[in-house]
Amino acid sequence: MTAGTVRLTVGQALVRFLASQRSERDGVQQRLIPGCFGIFGHGNVAGVGQALLEAQVTGSADLPYYMARNEQAMVHASVGFARMRNRLQAFACTASIGPGSTNMVTGAALATINRIPVLLLPSDFFATRAAHPVLQELEDPRSYDVSVNDAFKPVSRFWDRINRPEQLPSALLAAMRVLTDPAETGAVTLALPQDVQAEAYDWPEELFRARAWPVPRPVPEPAALARAADVLRSARRPLIVAGGGVIYSEAGEALRRFAEATGIPVSDTQAGKGALAWDHPCAVGGVGATGSPPANALARAADVVLGIGTRYSDFTTASRTAFQDPGVRFVNLNVASFDAGKHAGVALVADARAGLEALAGAMSGYRVAEAYAAGFREHVIRWQQVVDHAYHLGHRPQPAQTEILGALNEFMADRDVVVQAAGSMPGNLQMLWRSRDPKQYHVEYGYSCMGYEIAGGLGAKLADPGREVFVLVGDGSYLMMAQEIVTAVAERVKLIIILVDNRGFASIGSLSESLGSQRFGTRYRYRNPDTGLLDGDFLPVDLAANAASLGADVLRTRTVKEFQAALEQARASDRTTVVYVETDPLAPAPSSEAWWDVPVSGVSALDSTQKARAAYEAAKRGQRPYL
Repeated sequence: MTAGTVRLTVGQALVRFLASQRSERDGVQQRLIPGCFGIFGHGNVAGVGQALLEAQVTGSADLPYYMARNEQAMVHASVGFARMRNRLQAFACTASIGPGSTNMVTGAALATINRIPVLLLPSDFFATRAAHPVLQELEDPRSYDVSVNDAFKPVSRFWDRINRPEQLPSALLAAMRVLTDPAETGAVTLALPQDVQAEAYDWPEELFRARAWPVPRPVPEPAALARAADVLRSARRPLIVAGGGVIYSEAGEALRRFAEATGIPVSDTQAGKGALAWDHPCAVGGVGATGSPPANALARAADVVLGIGTRYSDFTTASRTAFQDPGVRFVNLNVASFDAGKHAGVALVADARAGLEALAGAMSGYRVAEAYAAGFREHVIRWQQVVDHAYHLGHRPQPAQTEILGALNEFMADRDVVVQAAGSMPGNLQMLWRSRDPKQYHVEYGYSCMGYEIAGGLGAKLADPGREVFVLVGDGSYLMMAQEIVTAVAERVKLIIILVDNRGFASIGSLSESLGSQRFGTRYRYRNPDTGLLDGDFLPVDLAANAASLGADVLRTRTVKEFQAALEQARASDRTTVVYVETDPLAPAPSSEAWWDVPVSGVSALDSTQKARAAYEAAKRGQRPYL
């Protein structure tokens, strides 16, 4: 070892480096990598695992370790954490070679699609090939330099394999750059061969000095700002679509001031809900396929759409049928030029808060006509009466899902958090949920990944322990990934998990029926020997008992009144509690009055499919290219 160096393994150097990194925005610094989730195996137990142990025992680095129960789930937990922290902090995740690492690929895709930072450290084969092939190594006859970790490439924003210790410093610096770039962030993957993880090397001491990575707030280019203001000033029926970028940039207050100054109505996406409080005079609710009728009516008539921090997914645009004015134009304020350029819009590449503040100055004196404002306010008032009815439907014998959501919405405090991701609930939530805080509504709908809910809720709670976190999970998602209940119990992290059992896949069942496929394969039932289909008796599965076996307290409920009482009991507890309730999957719910493009079979012997195809072809005629 030479002067100015320190001899460490690659794993030890990695841990020491990560513990020293900070992010900085608006002059406020915080830990960039506050902890590491991990599951150990022969790929990482002697490398990153040993390094985490040594750091904890000797105090050489402060990087807390959390034991996960599922590799995909630990990435979801990391995403939930980073989302709550407005992308200013990101967990690391370490997994063993082979199946342990590839289990994280789905989580990587979710993180990148949602533009959420997470650092993945999958273990890899021997770089020396001394023991080639090792257990769980993929052999590719075309090249000895291919492993299962190459599967991370298309779902990562940065990917590298560390074949030599000398490669680690440049890879780490690049990884931190991407994690803290709001326009480029997502999953960052550093594949670590298992022999390299344990290899010793003399590292320059400066590698481990504390570093602060600035998270920028890009301001709009003056000419682009002028173009955007010109288009917006010409609007008679403008509409704002607020996406997740508004919340991540902490631009809610700037949005409120802009809306109040201009009178422009504000709709929101799944990621943007809560950017403007639901009862604000300019708030019109969710837009798109699972949005609200007031927002979708405004979208159909809008002549100018101001998209702020949205990537315009097919649900937001109702598969490009939401905006029907023949001359509709788009102004896209986004930190990522890729999203700002969508729909041939006027691109305003900037941080959401900085861009809104600049637009407010450029739009000084502009205001929508009072008749326009009065019209959408009246529509919102009528819609809220529909929401109230859905929340108190009185459905029997089992409650409707909308009643359970309503009871939860009315019970939760402003700073409480609801976490959800997949099934029929995201549609009901975006349409009906009343959110007053930017962090109350936590629905992962970029990937809509079944199984995200409990793990994501764990991450959300770790990010802000002072908030009560309510995880909404259906029976389908629960059966796919409930293991992180054990992690929450082990870490004494309290979650309130609402387990909604409707004995099947309600969302896909409804979609199947609308497409003429008669809810095929969407019910949890025995196979019927007479029909050969899964339409026999219900299965004797007890999900509440399963949750109890994982260490959670469980409260069984049958009615809305019992459910409300259980919520009170769960809030009073200091332990993870599962509130179990059965709902009727066929209970009615309001319509969004929007469409979603899911193709229907072009040829069929089934009358139900033929009718669905005719309806599909009629709806598809409303699609627009937005050029």
